Amino acid sequence: MARTSTYLNFPRNTEEVFNFYKSVFGGEFSGNGIARFGDFPPAEGMPPLAEKDKNLIMHIELPILGGHVLMATDAPESMGFNVNMGNNVHIMLEPDTKEDTKNLFEDLSAGGRITMDLQDMFWGAYYGACTDKFGVQWMFNCNEKK
Repeated sequence: MARTSTYLNFPRNTEEVFNFYKSVFGGEFSGNGIARFGDFPPAEGMPPLAEKDKNLIMHIELPILGGHVLMATDAPESMGFNVNMGNNVHIMLEPDTKEDTKNLFEDLSAGGRITMDLQDMFWGAYYGACTDKFGVQWMFNCNEKK
């Protein structure tokens, strides 16, 4: 089922942040629990992951109120990220179909900037990201099953 979530980036403290949110909202981490960078093979063409980064969170999600889900990742400088409060928030759209994903992506990126082309990813989703012409950051993750 399609849903909209808020995606947050933190420099190296996502686990601390989400344990705090869990204490506030209750519940359990959803999806596959806590996915760490060291749990996945390195991306093709990328340098090996530093030992100190292997335990960082690649993805975590926590349902909060009214079906809304907070999601996050660690985004350390050692991996080329530069997190500033304000650029660390994305609206995550999870459409039901690749076609819907492509249409929304094209519409929202028009006049803006594509930060990652839509593509099939190793976690099984069709994923991409853009910043719209007003500076709002969007992520797209479609898990259409054919």
